[in-house]
Amino acid sequence: MTALKKYQRLESPGLWREMPDAQRREVVVAFREATLVLNDPRTELALSHWSLPAVERLNPGSLPALYGPGADSDETLEIDDPDMIAALETVRGALVRARPRPGRLRGSLLGGATLAILAVGAFFLPDALVRHTASVLPTATRAQIGAAALQDLSRLTGPACHTPLGDRALALLSERLFGGSGVQLVILPEALPQAASLPGNILLLGLPMLKDAPGPDVPAGFALAETLRAGTDDPLLPILRHAGFAATVRLLTTGTLPEAALDRYGETFLAAARPRPADDALLAAFDSAALSSTAYGYALDPTGETTLGLIEADPYRGGTPRELLNAEDWASLQATCD
Repeated sequence: MTALKKYQRLESPGLWREMPDAQRREVVVAFREATLVLNDPRTELALSHWSLPAVERLNPGSLPALYGPGADSDETLEIDDPDMIAALETVRGALVRARPRPGRLRGSLLGGATLAILAVGAFFLPDALVRHTASVLPTATRAQIGAAALQDLSRLTGPACHTPLGDRALALLSERLFGGSGVQLVILPEALPQAASLPGNILLLGLPMLKDAPGPDVPAGFALAETLRAGTDDPLLPILRHAGFAATVRLLTTGTLPEAALDRYGETFLAAARPRPADDALLAAFDSAALSSTAYGYALDPTGETTLGLIEADPYRGGTPRELLNAEDWASLQATCD
């Protein structure tokens, strides 16, 4: 554009405010190709870049002129240099006149394109959105989502088992393995063969694994390994992928999922693969928790052939040095679903 080229090297002083409650700061305002650059006059480093087409006059007719980089921005820029004000007004006017005037056909095309984008997004949820949403959710919201997922899962597994003595044993085992980190151990009576995680520090243990275990070292090993796996593979991610694009956007913007977002998530959850963490990472976790890895290795493979590394490199080959549960608590744990 002729108007833009005329002022490309124009510079003037200005007062820039980054946020409404921030102190005003002296800057050098410079036209560049399609942008307005605000530089620190001492270091000559760029503090902000504004797109010229988005620049708005916030106080038409008043001086000093007040500009913003867009309607939703918190930044403001005061300019009292008449040449710079005239240049900005000239360029802004030229940019406005150069904008196409959308007619009915253009509006229809834009509407169709928008619907197409939404349709694609509904089927191919961008992983970046899922991961960003999972990373910013507060602990309380994660716990609510985990509880909702557990409720749907109970359709297939039966409700979680509870007895006063069994709950006490679960709390003791969690405290012994994880200290005060708040991991909630939950026993499911059917369909879950070993262990799995839900958001909100919910760690599920399958009753078949408990019934077949010779001692608490086995469920403790599965709980430790699953916690390690969940630390690198956030259990909230598959929930958001199941919920879909619109539900994830609503969660990100309002903090809540639609009521039907987790319908039939239980089938997806039970069918998911849960690969075992690497032996080195497992052995380090067992060592830190003062837990023998041999019982867990044989529970995974009774022959020991595929878990030889966990058995031979057991950090406590003589057995777990600190008791996990006494005989009474272990019996109560196994009888929780009775």
